[in-house]
Amino acid sequence: MSGVTPEQSRAARGLLDWSQTQLGTASNLSESTIRDFEKGRRVPSINNLAAIRAAFEARGVLFIDQNGNGPGVRLRDRT
Repeated sequence: MSGVTPEQSRAARGLLDWSQTQLGTASNLSESTIRDFEKGRRVPSINNLAAIRAAFEARGVLFIDQNGNGPGVRLRDRT
C-alpha cells in the first residue's frame, strides 16, 4: 500500500462529503494533523498516512494512477 497525497485526501473527502474532523475520527488522527497535511505544512508518519488511506478505502475510495497523468481517486462501483 502506497501513501496518499494531500490532493488525494482533499478529493477523497469531497467524494465522501467528509469534513477534516470526520476523516480524523475515521483514521484515529487529530483534525490538526489532517489540516496540516492537506495544507502541505507537514507530512504525517508512514503509519498515519496508512491510517488515512485505510479510512478512505474502508468507505469505497480507490486510489488510482490516471494513465500517467498523476494520482487520483474515485469511488468503487457499488454494483
